[in-house]
Amino acid sequence: MKVLRLTDADDVGIALTPLAAGDALGLGDICALEPIAAGHKVALRRIEAGKAIVKYGAIIGQALQNMEAGAHVHSHNLGFVASSQEAIIGSDLKAGPPVVTPRSFEGYHRPDGQVGTRNYIGVLTSVNCSATVAKRIAAFFHEDRMAEFAQVDGVAAFTHTTGCGTASTGVGVENLQRTLAGYARHANFHSVVIIGLGCEVNQLDRLVKDMGLTRSDRLQTFTIQDVGGTARAIEHGRGLVQELVQEANHARRTTAPVSALTLGLQCGGSDGWSGVTANPALGAASDLLVAHGGTAILSETPEIYGAEYLLLQRAKNAEVAQALKDRLAWWEDYVGKHGASLDNNPSPGNKAGGLTTILEKSLGAVAKSGSTPLNAVYRYGQAITEKGFVFMDSPGYDPCSATGQIASGANLIAFTTGRGSVFGSKPSPCLKLASNQALARHMDEDMDIDCSPILSGESIEAAGARIFEALIETASGKLTQSEALGLGDEEFVPWQIGAFL
Repeated sequence: MKVLRLTDADDVGIALTPLAAGDALGLGDICALEPIAAGHKVALRRIEAGKAIVKYGAIIGQALQNMEAGAHVHSHNLGFVASSQEAIIGSDLKAGPPVVTPRSFEGYHRPDGQVGTRNYIGVLTSVNCSATVAKRIAAFFHEDRMAEFAQVDGVAAFTHTTGCGTASTGVGVENLQRTLAGYARHANFHSVVIIGLGCEVNQLDRLVKDMGLTRSDRLQTFTIQDVGGTARAIEHGRGLVQELVQEANHARRTTAPVSALTLGLQCGGSDGWSGVTANPALGAASDLLVAHGGTAILSETPEIYGAEYLLLQRAKNAEVAQALKDRLAWWEDYVGKHGASLDNNPSPGNKAGGLTTILEKSLGAVAKSGSTPLNAVYRYGQAITEKGFVFMDSPGYDPCSATGQIASGANLIAFTTGRGSVFGSKPSPCLKLASNQALARHMDEDMDIDCSPILSGESIEAAGARIFEALIETASGKLTQSEALGLGDEEFVPWQIGAFL
C-alpha cells in the first residue's frame, strides 16, 4: 500500500512514498494521475467542485474544481471554507488512562513548593536598553568558568526589544510584565536578577508591585542609571551573579512526583505526517502526564481555528468553553483589522510538506492535546493554577508561544516537527519529535524522538509511552539535543502587541 487512508469517511489519502503518474495506490484500482510527493494528499474518489473535502473524518476545505480519483489534492484545487461544525459543550469528557504505578522524577525543590527540572541563574531585562549589560554579564559565566559549579546549568540572559516607547497601560505592557514575572518566579531558576535602565516605561518597582513579586536573595533588581552606567552595571551584575552561582551550586536533585511537571505542547515546521504520527503520539503522552496529576498546556490559538469544536466538546464547563470562544473571537477581530485572515497561517514550509488549509493544520495540531477534559483557559503568560489539560492564548509563532508557556509555568517543552525545527529553550528543556523517518535521520542531531514507527505498525499509545518516559528522563536531568547544541539563548520572545509611541 502506497497511500494511507485515515478514516473510511475521508475523500483523500496521504502518500506514504513519492508517487509517479500511473503508480497504483494499493486502494482498489486507483492510480496516481500525476506525480505526488510523500505526505501530500491524493483523491480517493471523484470530487466535484464546491464539495467539502474530508480528512481525519472532518472537513479540511472545499474543492475548487472537479477532481478525479488519483489526483493530487493541494492548494491549486483545495480552498478554505469556514467550519460549520457545531460543538456540544462537554460532550466528549473522558478520563485519562489508569495509573498502575505512580511515577516520579529527580528535580530541584524550591522554597515556594515548585519543583524545577533545571537549575539556572536568570538575568532578565525590563527594557531593551539593558540588553547588552545582561548579555555581557551572562557571557562572563562561560562554560569553562562554570566547570566547577556542576549543579548549575548555566547563567542565561533573557533580552527583548520592548519595555519602552509603548503605552504604560494596556495589553502590550501587561503581556511583558506577566512574562517577566513568570520567568522571575519560574521553578527552573535558582535565582534571578532583573536589570533596568531606570527611565523606561516598564519600571522595576511597578513590575515588582503589580506582579506580586518580592525582592530577596533569590530575586534582585538594579538599574544601570543607579549604579553609574554600562561598565559599572556589568561589574555590579557579575558580582551579584557570582554569589548566586555559588549558592545555586548547593542545590541537589531529589525525588518529586510527576504531578509537579508542567508540559508546554508545541509544533512548528509541520508537515502532512505531523497530525498522523508526532502530534497524536504527543497527545497520548499528555494524557499519561495528566493521569499522573501533571499539567499539559496547548497554545497557538490561530492553529486551533476550525478545530476548536474538538476542544469545546472537552470543556469541563460552559465558563471554560466561553473563555476559549472569546479568545478566538479576539483573534478573528485582530487579524481582520490588519487585513489578514486566520487561513493565512499555513506557512510555505507547511504547504511544501503537504498541508493546505488552516482547517487541516488545526485538526492535526489539536491532536497534541490528547483526550482529557479542558480544565481552564489562560491569557498569555498568565500563571497556571489548574492541573490537567489547559489552554494558554498565544500567537502561532513558536518562540513567542513557548515563551508564554514557560512564563505560565512550563518546566518542560515538547515540540513536534515534520520539516525540521531547530528550536530550543531556556530555562525549560525542549524535546523535539520528528513526524517522519527521513527527518529523524537527516537531522538526527536536532531530533530527540522519531515518531514515524507509527506508520509501520507502532500504536499511538506505545509511541506516547516512549515520549512520556523521555519526558521523565529529561525532567531528571538528561540533556535534550537542543541543550547539547547550546540552543535557547535567542528564543525568548515576549508577545509584542499594541501601539509604539
